[in-house]
Amino acid sequence: MRRSCLGLLAVAMLGLLLSSGSASADTGAPAARTLGVTIEEFGYLDTSGEPIDQTAAHQKRLQAFMAALRRDVEADPRYRLVPPSTDDRATAAERMQAAAQGGANVLITGAVQKMSTLVQFASTAVIDIGTKRLLFERRYSFRGDNDEAWDRAESFLSRDVRAALAAQLAASPAAASAPIELAVFDFELEDTTAAAPASGIAASDAAQLADVTSGVRELFTQSGRYRVIETSGANGEAVKTHSLRDCGGCEAGVALKLGADQSLIGVVRRVSRTEYTIGFQVRDSRTGTVVSRADSGLRMGADYSWRRGAVRLVKDHLLENQAQQ
Repeated sequence: MRRSCLGLLAVAMLGLLLSSGSASADTGAPAARTLGVTIEEFGYLDTSGEPIDQTAAHQKRLQAFMAALRRDVEADPRYRLVPPSTDDRATAAERMQAAAQGGANVLITGAVQKMSTLVQFASTAVIDIGTKRLLFERRYSFRGDNDEAWDRAESFLSRDVRAALAAQLAASPAAASAPIELAVFDFELEDTTAAAPASGIAASDAAQLADVTSGVRELFTQSGRYRVIETSGANGEAVKTHSLRDCGGCEAGVALKLGADQSLIGVVRRVSRTEYTIGFQVRDSRTGTVVSRADSGLRMGADYSWRRGAVRLVKDHLLENQAQQ
């Protein structure tokens, strides 16, 4: 199998990250908000010591694993697959350079190792080609050596790899040149006081929540890094009942239908008439991955200070953090 001696992922990472070459030059990647992604064939190493030669079965499963990973990445229009080098004699530097010349911004490499009859490890690394910076690295253990076990391992690995790609895209210069389309849903109230109404919210609270939402939307618009997407036409029970905070991330799907790149939900939690906390959460609308979240902690103040607290929280923990990256 191609580069089966890779075995441990650290070997591949060391070669890719420390190799010399001109991969940091202009990659020729399109200026649009997309990432060129090269997914190398993962290596495979069997150190289980089993007497039966399972090379053919392992190669078939590894091929299915790689095909599924590439399908998962390619299914997102923000990513463009760039074929890896087919030269088995190519060095790490040459493979990185070939990916860069093809327009790739990111290289994904990895390996699978069978330790025993029941235990295997899948390792992966996501590397920024231009800077040779390690964006993501993880080792997964999975039990079994059948199609179901391999499929399950690919699912977990693929989810995390795509989250790393989404984070890199959001931080890339190409992304910075075009505003992120953000669906800012109406802030919701979670009233934990003894005087909380059994259903619905008071008109005064509704007015304050509307003011909070308006302030946060204005902040994003003024930043120039976001384009706020109108959410008044959004469908869904959780939207209508103002319970997105309890829908398990369904807001991402709603935002995607609205054409947004990301979704934001915010919650004001009333502890007492003069104590409250504010929190927000931003998800990638395509993957549902949480890309940012923050909570204010306990604050003192009446409802008229909700807007000020929410605006400050978003500014400090999201907008200013981005500016520092």
